[in-house]
Amino acid sequence: MFVGLIIVLLLVLTLPFFVKPIERNLEPFLFVMGLAATIISGVLNKELIYLIMTKPLMYMITAAVLIFGLLFAHFQNDIYKWIQKLLEHIPIHLFVFMVVVVLGLISSVITAIIAALILAEVMNALPIKREVKVNTTIVGCFAIGLGAALTPIGEPLSTIVVSKLDEQFFYLLKLLGIFIIPGVIAMGLLGSFTVGRKKNQVRTDGEAVDLEDETISGVLLRAGKIFLFIMALELLGSGFKPMIDAYIIHLDARILYWINMISAVLDNATLAAAEISPAMSGLQIEAILMGLLISGGMLIPGNIPNIISAGKLKISSSEWAKLGIPLGLFLMAIYFVILFVIL
Repeated sequence: MFVGLIIVLLLVLTLPFFVKPIERNLEPFLFVMGLAATIISGVLNKELIYLIMTKPLMYMITAAVLIFGLLFAHFQNDIYKWIQKLLEHIPIHLFVFMVVVVLGLISSVITAIIAALILAEVMNALPIKREVKVNTTIVGCFAIGLGAALTPIGEPLSTIVVSKLDEQFFYLLKLLGIFIIPGVIAMGLLGSFTVGRKKNQVRTDGEAVDLEDETISGVLLRAGKIFLFIMALELLGSGFKPMIDAYIIHLDARILYWINMISAVLDNATLAAAEISPAMSGLQIEAILMGLLISGGMLIPGNIPNIISAGKLKISSSEWAKLGIPLGLFLMAIYFVILFVIL
């Protein structure tokens, strides 16, 4: 079983970057890999399928993407005009800083899903080159992935952790706020730097802006892909759970911190549910959660915001990894020093 699951993990980590048809069809590929993982680990049965298909989160996320997508499609031109008017009064680098920081922090209240939908729409409307737009979106998703964990309503990981530890609503804000809030602000500064001041802006005086036109069929297709994507992540998480239970959850917190980089392709809520225990110290919980939250931004499957934004802006796996992996590794190293050397 162990060898088979490692092969599946390696395929998930490599094939999307080297095989173009897989990169263009990431959702069905991950779904097949999820089925393979559950078959290898022997957990695929009617009960598992029923459990996954009756999880309300999949339908909530898909519905949010569909509803907001239709709204954004209807008001796309208006949103674009509003942003252009704002940019006449606010420098674009300051605007991006505010968008990334505000969405990162309020994602714990409005949920990571809605924050990601707003981020993708704003990035779509910004008059900047595609490469800059992609990089800024990735930075924004790191901010949302971090900030959403501050309350139990921000994302599934925080909901599971607070419930499992039987803690109060603001437990994660008190525990992780000192790490997460500066991280979100840092992402805002990085996003501002990525956009620059004027050199990356596209002329709007008669020259077309690189705006991804939204269509009803496009919204429906994206919602369907996201539903399949989430189902794939559920299957992958279920398939790898026996291996996690047997080999991973008993490791030292410093080792777990780095091993949790697998949340770049596995559902971090599943990993948190398997690893977090009330018997752990505050430092152990901090290390596990920060490792999961940071590495979730490294690749598209790592976080719901990544999936939503990549789908909206048609960001490929290789485009995401080009910035996501080095940025994630840099943040992992910084937070490791803070958690295990300075504190």
